[in-house]
Amino acid sequence: MLSRKFLFKTLLASSGLALAGIAMPAMADAPPAKPAKSAPAAAANPFAKPSPLPFQAPDFSAIKDSDYAPAFQMGMAQHLAEVNRIANSKSAPTFDNTIVAMEKSGRLLDRVSQVFFAVSQANSNPALQAVETEIAPKLAAHSDAIYLNKKLFDRVETLWNARDTLGLDPEQAQLLKVYHQNFIQAGAQLNPADQAKLKEINKELSTLSTQFSQDLLAATADGALVVDDKAKLAGLSDAEIQNAADAAAERGMQGKYLLGLQNTTQQPLLQDLNDRATREALFNASWTRAEKGGKNDTRASIATIAKLRADKAKLLGYDSYSAYVLSDQMAETPEAVADFMAKLVPATAAQERREAAVLQQQIQADGADFQLKPWDWDKYSEEVRKAKYDLDEAQVKPYFEINKVLEDGVFYAANQLYGLTFKERTDLPVYQPDVKVYTVYDKDGSELGLMYFDYWKRDNKAGGAWMSNFVGQSKLLGTKPVIYNVANFQKPAPDEPALISFDDVTTMFHEFGHALHGLFADQTYPTLSGTNVARDFVEFPSQFNEHWALDPKVLSHYAVNYKTGEAMPPELVAKIKKAATFNQGYSLGEVLAAAQLDLKWHALPASAPKQNVDAFEAKTLADMGLDTADVPPRYRSSYFRHIWANGYASGYYAYLWTEMLDDDAYSWFMDHGGLTAENGQRFRDLILSKGHTMDYGPMFRAFYGKDPEIGPMLESRGLTTAAIGDGTAPPTADGPAQAPTSDAGHTAG
Repeated sequence: MLSRKFLFKTLLASSGLALAGIAMPAMADAPPAKPAKSAPAAAANPFAKPSPLPFQAPDFSAIKDSDYAPAFQMGMAQHLAEVNRIANSKSAPTFDNTIVAMEKSGRLLDRVSQVFFAVSQANSNPALQAVETEIAPKLAAHSDAIYLNKKLFDRVETLWNARDTLGLDPEQAQLLKVYHQNFIQAGAQLNPADQAKLKEINKELSTLSTQFSQDLLAATADGALVVDDKAKLAGLSDAEIQNAADAAAERGMQGKYLLGLQNTTQQPLLQDLNDRATREALFNASWTRAEKGGKNDTRASIATIAKLRADKAKLLGYDSYSAYVLSDQMAETPEAVADFMAKLVPATAAQERREAAVLQQQIQADGADFQLKPWDWDKYSEEVRKAKYDLDEAQVKPYFEINKVLEDGVFYAANQLYGLTFKERTDLPVYQPDVKVYTVYDKDGSELGLMYFDYWKRDNKAGGAWMSNFVGQSKLLGTKPVIYNVANFQKPAPDEPALISFDDVTTMFHEFGHALHGLFADQTYPTLSGTNVARDFVEFPSQFNEHWALDPKVLSHYAVNYKTGEAMPPELVAKIKKAATFNQGYSLGEVLAAAQLDLKWHALPASAPKQNVDAFEAKTLADMGLDTADVPPRYRSSYFRHIWANGYASGYYAYLWTEMLDDDAYSWFMDHGGLTAENGQRFRDLILSKGHTMDYGPMFRAFYGKDPEIGPMLESRGLTTAAIGDGTAPPTADGPAQAPTSDAGHTAG
C-alpha cells in the first residue's frame, strides 16, 4: 500500500506505483512524448476516455496488452500540455488556476497507470513486463519535468507565501501545504546543474527498481523446490501434495512435486514437513532465491539502488535517504525510528532465546539429536503450540472457508460497524477469472463504490497482499472509489473446499481495513483522498480492522465448519485466543530485523562506497543484538521487494509504529461498548473519512482523546512495560508519543 504523499518521493521509480492505488501526483514537463497513434486510433484506445462501466471501472474486456504503451504516451503528452498551460499562464496565480488546475490534470495518465500497474503486479506476463521496463524511466522523467518546472514552482511558491491571505478552507490549505512540500522535496529549489543530476538519478532508479521487481518475480518462480519422492513430503495433507504434483505437471515435470515460494523468508509448508532434509532444502530455496549468480540475481541492482538513493538525498540536502523519506512521516527522523526500535531489541532477543531453548527441548523430546535451525522453527513451534495450547492448525482450517470468511466475516463486521452491505456482480469484466467483484452500498442504501478481490497465488503475481484503487475518490473529479484487495493464498485443488488458515483470515481483515479507508474517502481533492497518508499512518486502519476477526459476534457468524455447518466450539475459540501471544519472540524478531535492515541500508551517507550486499547484510544482522541465526529477518536484502520496488524504503518500521495506534483505538472501542454502529460511525468520521486533510497527531487525538500510548499494545502482545524498558518513544512531528513494540500478530506483508 503506497500513499500518494509518499509516492511522489519515489517519482514513479518502480512498479511500486501499482500499490498506490490512487491517482498519481499531478506532474508535468518531460520531453514531449511522440504521438503513438493517429487521431482515430488514439480515440479508440480504451483509456482515451473514462470507462463507460459503472463507477468508471476498467473495461478489461476491451483492454489489450498492446493498449498500454500508446496510452502512456498519449497520457504523458496530454498531461504535459495541460501543466505547461498552467505554468505559462499570463494570469496571476490563484488557488483555482494553479492548484485546482493541477489536480484536474493528467486524467488519461491516471487511468492507464492505475490499471496497468495493478495488472502488472497481480497478473504479469512478458508483454506487460516489456511495457514496464520501457515506461518506468519515461514516467520518472515526466515527474521530474513537472516538479522541476521553475515557472510552475514559482506559481506554487507565490501562493504559499500568500497563504494566510487567500481565504482557504482547511482542506485547501492542507492541499497547498502538500504541493509546496512535494515540490521542495522533489528538488524544485536546486540549481539547474543539480536538477540535471537529479533527473539522471531518478531515471536510473526507476529502471533499476523495475528490473529488481521483474528479476525477483522470476527468481521466486524459478526458485521453487522440486521434489522427486512423495515420501519426502510426509506431513503435508493430500490436497497440498496434489497441489504440488499439479504445479510440477504444469511445468512439464510429471511425476514430480513442486513447492512454490511465497515472498517471505519462512515458507508455510515448513510447519508440516516431517523430512528435515526437505525442510532445509525448501528454506534454502527461499533464502537464496535471488542470489544464484544468474540473470535473476538481484544483488547488483540493490547495491546500485542504495548508492543512488544516498546520492539523491545528498543533492536534496539530507544526510541520508532515510532522513529524506522520514521528513514528512509521523516519526519525522531516522534517529526517532532507530531509538524506538532499539528499545524493542533487549526484550525481543531475550524472548527469542527462551523460545529457542524450548524448541531445542522439544527436538530432544522427539528423540532427535540435532541443533535447532531456522528450517526447524515452524515445525517444532507448532508442536509446542499443540502441546501447550492443544491447538492444531488442522483443527482450525475447516472453520475458515474463504467465501464464508469474506461474506459472513469481513463484510459482516463492516455491516455491524458501518452499516455497509455488499452485492456480488458478474456483469463486470475482470483481469483474471478468479477475481470477484462486489458493489458496496452505504448504510442509507446509496452506492459507495466497487470492490475487487483477487486472493489466489499465481506464479505471475507479486508476493504478499495489498490494497489499491482502480479509481480514486474525488468530489472535484466526480469519482467514487473502485478498490481491489490482492493476496497470495494457496488455491485448493479442484473440487476441494477453499479452506484457509487463521493467518489468512487476518490478512483478509487487514487488507479490507485499507479498503475501508479508501471507500470512506470524502475529499474534494484527489491528492488528499483516502489512503493518501504517511506510511506510518496508513497501516493504522488496516491493522485496527484485524481485531474484528476474533470478535465473538463476528467470529460466530463466519467460523462455521464447512462440512457440518456447526459453529466453532467455544473451547477452540479459547485456544486461538490463548495462543495469540505464543511465539512472540520469533514474530517480533523477524519483523524487527527486517525493519532494522531497511533502516541501515537507507542510513548510508553519500560518502559511503557501493556496498557488497552479502557483507553489508551479514554485518548489519550481526550488530542487531537479535538472534538472527535462529530467527532470520522476514525478508533479506535480495528479496525485500517492499524497500527496493514498492515504496517502503525506510518505511518498513511503519507496521510496528502503527500497531500502537491500532491497539489504542481498539482499546477505546472496548471501553465504549465494542462493536457498535455508534463507535463505527465515530471512527469513520474522525479517522477513515479524513484522508490527509489534517496532520496525523491532531487527527488521532481527536479520536482517542489523548496522545498515543503503549499500554494497550503491551497488553495485547502479552508484554509488560518492565520487559520493554520505559516504553518511551521519541517525539513525533505532531507531539510526543509512546512507541509500539512490534508487528506480531499483524500482517506485516
